[in-house]
Amino acid sequence: MEFETLADQHKDEVYRQMLRACGNREDAEDVLVEALVRAHRHLGQLRDAGAFRAWLAQIARRVCWQLKQREALQPLLQLSVVEEEGHQIPSGEPPLEQQIALRQMSSLLHEAVDNLSEEYRSVYLLRDLEDVPAKEVAKRLGISVAAVKSRLHRARESVRNALDIAIQQPSAKQFVGKKAGVSPRLGGGARNREG
Repeated sequence: MEFETLADQHKDEVYRQMLRACGNREDAEDVLVEALVRAHRHLGQLRDAGAFRAWLAQIARRVCWQLKQREALQPLLQLSVVEEEGHQIPSGEPPLEQQIALRQMSSLLHEAVDNLSEEYRSVYLLRDLEDVPAKEVAKRLGISVAAVKSRLHRARESVRNALDIAIQQPSAKQFVGKKAGVSPRLGGGARNREG
């Protein structure tokens, strides 16, 4: 059996099969080349030259399957190498300490807002938490825009003071640090007061 003659005769058909199996030209070409190398290496195992195309296609399917398995495992292998080298893999989530601080700060903020008088709380919730424009807040509450601004200023000041006091307490200090990231609209005057 002349390998080159058989390969030239059947490689195009096997390549078309691999295009469908592998899903792209580059992989199909790589698979065909590898299948031809393996077929050449084991040509002595082929008993009938008429079965060469089916035999080559079977080898190519196996190579394609192995390639897909390797590609599927590649991210896991890369992760294990990174971990073995002692590197930490970023998770996309903030560190646990920061998550705890954010939860603690959120809890303190909700408590401070809940302690506002109704007239301040309603303005604060509508303006700062729901982002309702001042004119709309005034209309909903039946007050002037100037009253909305005045009440909002007093509400923010009250929330800020409540957060400052809460943060100064030893139990809150251990959780709420610079990483808490409270926005100014949500009582952002709250500063980290370590000391």
